[in-house]
Amino acid sequence: MPVANARTVWREARRSLAGRRWQLAALAAVLTAAAAAGIVSPLALGAVVDGAKSGVTSGDPAFVWMLGGWMASSILLGALLGAVGVIGASRLIELTLADLRERMVDTAFRLPQARVERAGTGDLISRAGDDVAVVAEAIPSVVPALAGSFFTIAVTIVGMAVIDPWYALVLLVVVPVHALAVRGYLRHAPQVYAGERAAMADRAQHLLDSLRGLESVRAYGLAVDHIGRIARVSWAVAGWTMRARAIQNVFFARLNVAELLGMGGLLVVGFVLVSNGSGSIGGTTAAMLLFLRLFGPINELLFVVDDLQSALASLGRIVGVITAEPRSRPAHGVSTAPPGTVRLTGVTHSYVEGHDALRDIQLELSPGETVAVVGASGTGKSTLAALVAGVHEPVVGSVQRKGSLVLVTQEVHVFDATLRANLTLARADASDTMVLDALGRVGASRLVSRLAGGLDEPVGSAGTPLTPAEEQQLALARVLLADPELVILDEATAEGGSRDADRLDRAAAEVGRGRTVLIVAHRLSQAATADRVVLMHNGRIQEQGTHADLAAADGAYARLWKAWSRDPPAVQ
Repeated sequence: MPVANARTVWREARRSLAGRRWQLAALAAVLTAAAAAGIVSPLALGAVVDGAKSGVTSGDPAFVWMLGGWMASSILLGALLGAVGVIGASRLIELTLADLRERMVDTAFRLPQARVERAGTGDLISRAGDDVAVVAEAIPSVVPALAGSFFTIAVTIVGMAVIDPWYALVLLVVVPVHALAVRGYLRHAPQVYAGERAAMADRAQHLLDSLRGLESVRAYGLAVDHIGRIARVSWAVAGWTMRARAIQNVFFARLNVAELLGMGGLLVVGFVLVSNGSGSIGGTTAAMLLFLRLFGPINELLFVVDDLQSALASLGRIVGVITAEPRSRPAHGVSTAPPGTVRLTGVTHSYVEGHDALRDIQLELSPGETVAVVGASGTGKSTLAALVAGVHEPVVGSVQRKGSLVLVTQEVHVFDATLRANLTLARADASDTMVLDALGRVGASRLVSRLAGGLDEPVGSAGTPLTPAEEQQLALARVLLADPELVILDEATAEGGSRDADRLDRAAAEVGRGRTVLIVAHRLSQAATADRVVLMHNGRIQEQGTHADLAAADGAYARLWKAWSRDPPAVQ
């Protein structure tokens, strides 16, 4: 998966902020007013110091009370406006972030499966999980800090210039020190954070591979090897994290140097101004208080650069998914054909360059026809089904199809939801009558009566477990509710076991009634009932025809059928 650059991230963020310009303008006004209220107290304290020196405060108590009133009012107003600004900024950013998350998930669902598989599902899960979590945690605190600090610094510089331009000049002279600290940090931090996020994605991929293949790992004694890989990628994450902490420590040390130079510079300038009579002790006091008041905003601004870099690295990965949407492919070849038509012309496909999984496939499926694809493991059956389904795009040749399509594989997913919700995801407006009818047509009526809550019973890993056969019946019932014109069954009844084989075959036949069906058959009994049989060998179509014609001929399928008839195994 690509990682978006800063310009692309900013463009997509502006797109998510579209229509909220008035909110941005109001937020800027509130934050400016809050910052302006914050400089009243230092200026008032400076006036108190000058008043004490000249004797005004002792001779006119009302003057002190007036200044105190201004200070109290400004503190309360600044706190109120600051709170409104933080809430407003957080709300605005949360809405923007929610839009980015939704767009990322929407795009991820529409990405070609082949592209997701090449990147690794761990990468996509890491972006949808870890990266979204990083952004969700950082942005609500970073954006208010950035906005509040920016306005506070700008207004404070103006306040210092009002006291005396030399104080503002000192602050501006210190700015390059902060700039150099940030520059040095930004020179290394983005790459480190990007490397950390990529290492976390790699770790997630290895964890997923091990957990998904846990039974195979145990069966073949691969636990030590897998634990070693996970340990290596975990240490890689730790290494990137330590590099990030080292960069942070150098950054913070440079910030402390900038604070020291700023305070020292103000004291020197104040001493010179007071000595030559062009300044006052109160003015110096006010300038120093304003600078001390900047410690918080400046440090907050620069400290959140750390969180900001991490968030930007994650945003780049999130926006990378959003912008990875493939260009829509033009419809071609079968626009005038009836729904359910499929045509493969000169199709060659490979997962690794130089090793073809399929070679020069010529195949056409007519509307309403059931075609069974058989052959040994590794002959290209599932690859053929994936190409017809649009999961993969051929390297050479074209795959043309017309009409709606549903692919059902042997890897059936049951969501942690009610039985009804697991079925209506195929058709949101399906009534209970339609759901029960679909279950009955695939032979799963007993499933509803078996569950205590019926259609309202929670199923999946967090609910009542279903048997492998019931899971496959659930998948087939979804097809009936979706009502597509083309159905692809890639060993969709393979997990049922011999006891449920006939029942699942009848369910598959019911699903295919009146539709174009491509079956990757693991039992030759399925091929025997199909309109046409395609025998694959070494990525090519070796034979095709009706079951009766191929079984009667002296060919590879006939030998396979005779062997299966004597001792019917599951043909892989």
